[in-house]
Amino acid sequence: MRPLSFGLFGLVLAFLPFHSAAAQSWPDRPVTFVVPFPAGAAVDTLARAVAATLSDKFGKQFIVENRTGAGGNVGGASVAKSAADGYTLLFGTPAPIALNKLMYKGLAYDSDRDFTPVILVAKSPLIVTAKRDLPVKTFGELIAYAKQNPGKVNVGHPGNGTLGHITSVLVQQFAGVEMTNVPYRGSAPLTTDLAGGQIDVAMDFMPTYVPLIQSDKIKALAVTTVERASQLPDVPTAQEAGIKGFEATAWYAIVAPTGTPQDILIKVNEGVNAFLTSDKGKATLAQNHLVGIGGPPADLKAFIDSELAKWRPVVEAAKITM
Repeated sequence: MRPLSFGLFGLVLAFLPFHSAAAQSWPDRPVTFVVPFPAGAAVDTLARAVAATLSDKFGKQFIVENRTGAGGNVGGASVAKSAADGYTLLFGTPAPIALNKLMYKGLAYDSDRDFTPVILVAKSPLIVTAKRDLPVKTFGELIAYAKQNPGKVNVGHPGNGTLGHITSVLVQQFAGVEMTNVPYRGSAPLTTDLAGGQIDVAMDFMPTYVPLIQSDKIKALAVTTVERASQLPDVPTAQEAGIKGFEATAWYAIVAPTGTPQDILIKVNEGVNAFLTSDKGKATLAQNHLVGIGGPPADLKAFIDSELAKWRPVVEAAKITM
C-alpha cells in the first residue's frame, strides 16, 4: 500500500501546481457567458454590457451565447455540464439559477450541487402590463375583468417556471381569478406580441417594458415590489392595488460550474464589481432600469438560499410543477 499511497500523493502534488497555474493564466482564450433567454431580454442586454467591460479589462473576448428553452433549463444544463475551468459561465435569472429545481421534475442538473456563486449583479421589479385595447386601466380593473371573464384573459410570461410565470400563478391565487398562462421563449417575443395586441397581459421583468410604456404602446398596471419603481413613479404596487402581502423581485446573477478555481471566481467577481461602480456601469444600469448590487460570492449564496426558502412553500402551496 505504501507505493500506492506515495503514488497518489505524487499525483495530487503534480495536479495542484498545474491547477494553480491554469487559474493564474486565466483567461488565455475567449470566455462564454451563457444567457438562457433570447437576445433582447433584460438579462441579455446586461450580460453584453458586462462582457464588453470584462473583454477590455482582461484583454480576451467575453462572448454572450443565447441558449434558450425550457424556462432557462437548456442554458442552465449546458453550463452545469461544462468544464469547471472558468471559460463557460451562466449569466442568468432566478429560474435556471435557483427556482426551477422547485418545479421541474427530472431536471437535468441540480443548481445547488452543480453551480458555485460568482456575483449578484442587479435587481429590478417585475411588472404587470396590458395591451392598449384591453378594457382596463388599473390592476384592480384587470382583476375585476378576469373575474367576469374566467379563463379568457391570456397572460404571457417569458417561459414556464420563470419568475414571471410564478408571479402570474400567485396573482391569480391571491386574487381568486382564473387566467390562461401563455409561455414564451423569453421577453423579446412576448413584448412584440403584447405591443401588437396578440396577448392580453404580460407579467415579466420590468426593464424590457419601460420604453414601450413610455412610448404609450402598452399599459402599465402594477409593479410587484413593496415600493414603487423610481423609473415609473406613477405605477402603483400590487399591494397598493389590493393584493396584500404580495412581493416578487427580479434578479440577475453569474454562477460557474462547481469546481471552478477560486482564483478565477475572484477575478470575475472583482471585474463585475468594478463595472457596477464605474460611470459606464452606472449608466448601463440606469438606462436599463436596474439597481446594481455586487458584493462577494458569499452574498449571492446567502441570497439564493433566502430566495429558495421564500419561494419553496409558495410553489408547493400553488402546486406548480413542470
